[in-house]
Amino acid sequence: MSKKTVSLVLGSGGARGMAHIGIIRWLEEHDYKIESISGCSMGALIGGFYATGKLDNYTAFLRELDTIGILKLLDFKGSGGLVSGETLMKKMKELVGDPNIEELPIKFTAVASDIKEEKEIWMSRGSLLSAIRASISLPLFFTPYEYRGKMLVDGGVLNPVPIAPTFHDHTDVTIAVNLGGAVDLNLPVSKPEKREGVSAKITEYFSNIALPDAISMNNGIYQVADNSFDAMQGTIARMKLATYPPDVEIKIPRNLCGTLEFNRADEIITYGYELCEKLHREGAL
Repeated sequence: MSKKTVSLVLGSGGARGMAHIGIIRWLEEHDYKIESISGCSMGALIGGFYATGKLDNYTAFLRELDTIGILKLLDFKGSGGLVSGETLMKKMKELVGDPNIEELPIKFTAVASDIKEEKEIWMSRGSLLSAIRASISLPLFFTPYEYRGKMLVDGGVLNPVPIAPTFHDHTDVTIAVNLGGAVDLNLPVSKPEKREGVSAKITEYFSNIALPDAISMNNGIYQVADNSFDAMQGTIARMKLATYPPDVEIKIPRNLCGTLEFNRADEIITYGYELCEKLHREGAL
């Protein structure tokens, strides 16, 4: 039996995007062939690595990350954002190189936002790393990225689940992964001692960096902006997907993890895989 071909749409949502890895793994194991990927923010990063055939490199890297490892990737010297992104992208280049998108074996489009012109920018040619860096430019956190004369920010600002780039694909099914799904009150809560341990490490790290309390504290400017961005993305995604519904929508609850909780890779990847298993049993996938 031939495999069912897929256009895969991978949404934005910070560390929740690690669920994309589990979803991709499930699809590969169940006779789906991914022929096209459209992604923004974390979806662009995961999708880009998959399109190069090097997603395993990134997955191994994530699984080795602890809280301090995450913070060391964040160079707090940005302009127009807390983080310049230079250290992170150097690490990404070590893992994947920097191929041109048009040379990849899978059709790939990364989506970013031109907030000056108020329009989406689709990147399907040129440097893969440049496209990813533009697409992950979370406002206030990452410095906006200059791409072909335009200053771009996170694709999730205008389209958190970018399905439109797949409209002309000749595949059997379009699957969209929405990382802004409804809050799931049944999700297990992290153990208090684990949260305190992470908090202590973050506090220790930040004590060596001259950041105002309004930024570094739990209920500071960044946390409020992050929560607001999540709410905005969720609303936009619902409207976009109602207008242009995919064949299958996989919804990841927005309270699955925090935006920067990349130290929970195994748990989040497994969640994505097991959610696909559940949808399969229900006949939705």
